[in-house]
Amino acid sequence: QVQLVESGGGVVQAGGSLILSCSASGRTLNVYAMGWFFHAPGMEREFVAHMNYSGGNTYYADSVKCRFTISRDNAKNTVYLQMNSLKPEDTAVYYCAAMRNQSVSAVRAVQAVEYDYWGQGTQVTVSS
Repeated sequence: QVQLVESGGGVVQAGGSLILSCSASGRTLNVYAMGWFFHAPGMEREFVAHMNYSGGNTYYADSVKCRFTISRDNAKNTVYLQMNSLKPEDTAVYYCAAMRNQSVSAVRAVQAVEYDYWGQGTQVTVSS
């Protein structure tokens, strides 16, 4: 099983930026499609962003489109989430996830149940 560890979370003022990292061990990430999800208190885990194994296709939740960017550095075996123009409603625990499928349709990419491996999350708090 591939091990995923998120980092880079913290406290930032509204309008600020953060870069989250998801580092992997056990397997190289270049054979997996990757996703980011967030889990706010009292709410279900929701989709944020997805990238297929090659990086050629990405999908974003409407709420973060044009603000967040998912990327991957295969040499570092790491996936990133660049978060700009942060809003208080972005406050949540952010999780990275990997799926065995290398490329899937958008309808599958946004569903948490499609992913096979999960990190433990990193807290992002956006203050007003």
